[in-house]
Amino acid sequence: MKVSDCPTTEVEVRVAAPPAEVWSWLLDVDLPARFSTEFQGGGWVEGTEPGLGARFRGRNSHPVAGEWETVSTVTGYEPARLFAWAVMDVTNPAASWRFELVPDGDGTVLRQWAQIGPGPSNLTRIIGSMPEHEDEIVAMRLGELRDNMQKTVEGIKALAETGVHAG
Repeated sequence: MKVSDCPTTEVEVRVAAPPAEVWSWLLDVDLPARFSTEFQGGGWVEGTEPGLGARFRGRNSHPVAGEWETVSTVTGYEPARLFAWAVMDVTNPAASWRFELVPDGDGTVLRQWAQIGPGPSNLTRIIGSMPEHEDEIVAMRLGELRDNMQKTVEGIKALAETGVHAG
């Protein structure tokens, strides 16, 4: 598995709340920091309102890659259905992410999806120092992302099901 293959991972959870209620939690781009061991927080770029083309900053920390900050651009924005973004360069992103909300009876299936690459990132820098281990490094990275994504969707589920509204 190579970064050039743009590998993906996905998690999902069923939330006992309608999509519109779950949606409000997704627009708090700082929220995943409550659950993730890597994402340290973020916020909308000054003067930016959530919407297509909006930008937000994120801060991350990883024991191997160190600390870094990125700017992401919203590439998909359909209220109560889709929130997607590209990290750094929209045309050649370091990663792409999305949340999807699918109505399910009186609840919602919340999915989070991520794609590594194709653009440069800390991961490509690390692989560049030991290219013979790219397959193992990419597989390990996908596992780390999946673990944090699962914690995030489960955290959003717990918040949405309390009946407390975001904001």
